[in-house]
Amino acid sequence: MDLILWRHAEAEEGENDLLCPLTAKGRKQAEKMAAWLNKRLNGAALTVISSEALRSQETARALSKQFKIDARLNPGARAATYLEVSNWPRETGKVLVLVGHQTELGHAAAVLMAGKELDWNVRRGGCWWLQRRVRAGQISYLLRAVMSPDLL
Repeated sequence: MDLILWRHAEAEEGENDLLCPLTAKGRKQAEKMAAWLNKRLNGAALTVISSEALRSQETARALSKQFKIDARLNPGARAATYLEVSNWPRETGKVLVLVGHQTELGHAAAVLMAGKELDWNVRRGGCWWLQRRVRAGQISYLLRAVMSPDLL
């Protein structure tokens, strides 16, 4: 299973947090990251799940017009909730992209990599790509990439 934790790109400020759209810069960030991911996914079937926040949906749409919305990924969620939504690590042979928020994504990445919630930062528009592999009966976990749109 491949799990990609993708933070929404730069968004406008607003009174209703869930209704803030991406800025022009944010749309470019999302498009750059989506192009980078698409090149590496090489046509693999994927499932994209976004929080209800407009900025997350707009980020997800840059990668796939077909995505699900799950309120459990909204701001304020716990890292364990992100893992529950992903069904990590029980899904096999799938690519799952969760589009959400900082600090939640940073905490989820820390749980996956270090075994506990730590204050790790995922930059706006950036992603962490993790993979669970089974080879010769052995399970291993791999950090495939950490990428930020300002590096593209």
